[in-house]
Amino acid sequence: MRRFVWGWSVAALGATLMAGCMGSRSGEPPEFQVLSSRPDRVTGSDALVALTVPGNVAFEVQLDGQTITSLFKPDPSTAGRYIALIDGLKPGTAVLTARANFATREQPLTVYPITGPVFSGPHIQPFLCQAGSFALPDGSKLLPKPDDPTCSADRVVQYLYKTTAGPYKMLSGPTTPIPSDAAVLKTEAGVTVPYAIRLETLTINRGIAQVAVLHDPAKDTAVGPLSPPANWNRRLVYTYGAGCPGGWYTQGTAQGYAFGVAGGQQEVWLGRGYAVATNTLNNAGNNCNVLLQAESAAMTKEYFIKRFGAPKYTMTWGTSGGAIASLQIADMLPGVFDGAMVDNTFPDVLSVAGSAMDANLLVRYFTSTQASASSFTPAQRLAVSGYGGEATLYHNANQFGRVDPVPGRTSPSFPGVSAYSPAGWDSALPLTLRYDPRTATLNLTGARASIVDSVVNVYGRKANPLDASGKATIALSPFDNQGVQYGLAALNAGTISVAQFLDLNQSIGGFDFDSNPVAARTTASSDALKRAYQAGLVLHGGMGLASIPVFDLMNRHNETGAEHHLQWQHFAVRERMAQASGNSDNHVMWRGGLTQTNATLYAGAISAMEKWMDAILADKGSDSQRATVVRNRPADLVDGCFEAVPAGGSFPTNFIKEKQTLGINDSACNKIWPSYTHARLQAGGPLAWNVLKCQLKPVAASDYKVTLSAAELDRLKAIFPNGVCDWSKPGVEQASTVAWPSVGPSPVNQVFDISKQ
Repeated sequence: MRRFVWGWSVAALGATLMAGCMGSRSGEPPEFQVLSSRPDRVTGSDALVALTVPGNVAFEVQLDGQTITSLFKPDPSTAGRYIALIDGLKPGTAVLTARANFATREQPLTVYPITGPVFSGPHIQPFLCQAGSFALPDGSKLLPKPDDPTCSADRVVQYLYKTTAGPYKMLSGPTTPIPSDAAVLKTEAGVTVPYAIRLETLTINRGIAQVAVLHDPAKDTAVGPLSPPANWNRRLVYTYGAGCPGGWYTQGTAQGYAFGVAGGQQEVWLGRGYAVATNTLNNAGNNCNVLLQAESAAMTKEYFIKRFGAPKYTMTWGTSGGAIASLQIADMLPGVFDGAMVDNTFPDVLSVAGSAMDANLLVRYFTSTQASASSFTPAQRLAVSGYGGEATLYHNANQFGRVDPVPGRTSPSFPGVSAYSPAGWDSALPLTLRYDPRTATLNLTGARASIVDSVVNVYGRKANPLDASGKATIALSPFDNQGVQYGLAALNAGTISVAQFLDLNQSIGGFDFDSNPVAARTTASSDALKRAYQAGLVLHGGMGLASIPVFDLMNRHNETGAEHHLQWQHFAVRERMAQASGNSDNHVMWRGGLTQTNATLYAGAISAMEKWMDAILADKGSDSQRATVVRNRPADLVDGCFEAVPAGGSFPTNFIKEKQTLGINDSACNKIWPSYTHARLQAGGPLAWNVLKCQLKPVAASDYKVTLSAAELDRLKAIFPNGVCDWSKPGVEQASTVAWPSVGPSPVNQVFDISKQ
């Protein structure tokens, strides 16, 4: 794959090269490159393909024996290279054959429907079609195809422009002249152009996709992969939504950020000349299954390329849940994105929910009626939890609602912290389809609202113990706290007593299959653990992320209040990247600037990122992609933090250049923006939070910085009969992500097939 060019060839994927003589002489064979997708994962009825012919001699191309040579048109940028949009493909396999220089090259294609699935497993059920409620910029709605289980709708192309007054207006058609009240933009070449957009809305992979690009209807009348819109800067950004709770079983009625909204996040990119693409299934509020998000993003980008051509590079950008998706998709699908910008990020959903499990167990213990629980002072509770404030502890405990499928359950409360909210549902999904184990509303065969069950295609399933008939199933779980010594750091520091440490760990308990608090510790499924790592549900950091620039922004800071966007999560991402590659030299972090407007912060950050991306693009060296990325990082693009400045303050006023670290007052930035930790780290676990289940070792008195009596040591061994966590070892079943993983139907890189379970 050429640097910053989406596309694969037979050789690039390691497929079999089929070359042969066309006579008594044989020369260098032509070379195929599928520009729009991997050749083994083509979607829809067409594919954008390039053919390079050495010597630029005459050639012939066939598709399954039918001659299609005339479809290939010269690439104006490269002599001897030809490009074709090959249509009429049907689901299944096809073979392209090119002959030139008395040699033959074959390129197999595997084609999947535009409705999916490709590699995310069988379509999740139930699934609520909502295209008829999806609002377009002019106020109209999509027209869904009646009784279509794939939730398809008619494609709509609209034209709109931003006015000098700010709001957007619609153009009546593709050739309508742009009115005089249109705002203008200046291109990279310094040319002033109208701020007019072509917005296409269609259904892809059961989601609603939208692609937008600067477009002058009077001039760009023949838009295509060889004639892209003149005002487009040939860069693409893929965007997402935010929050995860409730993100399951629906198509979605809105993108994460709407097009045609003055001041919206999409406008930040369109106003710089970028094309923008997204899909409702990339809005975590509609879909929290990151493998399904990855599939939807790859398919939507593929569609964009087939309509407008391959971009110079593709950025991925997201905040919160969108930042999770940006990082995980970039990592699990190497080559799909060339750079990542994220803010208010987490490593993955599992680290959010896993740390929430620990926090929830702690608050349940601290608020219990046990005498030992009341012995903990507020300061001791925080030392055990790692958080900066009790409100932070309780708020993060409530994030366990993402895992809890039982409606109506409550959790201990705290002033100023919103109530625990399990079984988050889109209100449009009928009650009859929802899982509910409560006696009065018993429905064991309903769908379960949780981040685990919505990804059952990866984890696998087992029978629900509540259902005697054996018909109801639940997803296998990757959550575990066996061997975790809560409060270990506080014990060793002398902050809590040995008695408190023992009482806490004897009483902490865990959760059962339905997230009911129980006395026994939680035990993960080995199969679920293995597939979580292999399928990329746990961010690895050393796959695609190892070879692209990553720019991390943190302009939200509330380490002692009701907040779960915490700084340790940013450092956990960096730590995973460093563990995987030896360092995190391709990762830059900016923190602070809370009172600056987002537009001010993002404009400066995007400009800095563009400088980095453009330098990589211009580098014609032969080093590895990672080496090229690191070498071309601008000298002035360094870690740092902003002091709080008045709204609208100039950028980057009061920027402190300093390597960002996790801490409270050990550096200039940490004095301004102190950062706290989490309970698993205070139990001896890694900052990276990438060990879902630890390996165990025998209890040994020498491992503690305090003296344990013989009775205390015996009690500790009884609390942990199988041993305590050995954090020096990898986690149980911990492994690298499989690049471009599949759980079906694609057999390539398949890590699991639930249909065979």
